[in-house]
Amino acid sequence: MSRIAKKPIEMPSGVTLAVNGQTITAKGPKGELSLTVNDAVAFEQNDNVISFKPANENKGSMALTGTMRSLVNNIVTGVTEGFSKKLNLVGVGYRSKTEGNVLNLSLGFSHPIDYKIPEGITIETPSQTEIIVSGCDKQKVGQVSAEIRAFRPPEPYKGKGVKYSDEYIIRKDAKKK
Repeated sequence: MSRIAKKPIEMPSGVTLAVNGQTITAKGPKGELSLTVNDAVAFEQNDNVISFKPANENKGSMALTGTMRSLVNNIVTGVTEGFSKKLNLVGVGYRSKTEGNVLNLSLGFSHPIDYKIPEGITIETPSQTEIIVSGCDKQKVGQVSAEIRAFRPPEPYKGKGVKYSDEYIIRKDAKKK
């Protein structure tokens, strides 16, 4: 069994965990999330601690145990603290602005891009070249960030485009004669 799966999850104060069969629902100050745990994984809840173990001793069940433990931990972290990703716009004239539930992007195309913000996600633009995507669902925050980045991914020659703030772009030299 993986080392991750052996570590139990302790519930922080303010989080209520409801178990209904194989479905775990967590409620906290940031919202409510639920997850259906695979049948190959057994779990038990004692007071404020939830622990995981494989339902049987095959290799697939042991691998899924660590995965399910990480997913439940992400749910607990999401309803207490939430997740966020920061994007930077690099390029002359690249701008972003939020209006209601729409993110307006000017990325050097002949037309502006209007991205409809999904439910459960908040997007802030502290400056014209910064975008902060936040929410309680880690998967949804990552997906929205990837969709925004996909409009104009960074190119390797000048580094222009939409990039994550912690992303390093490997630069290429220009073609030489």
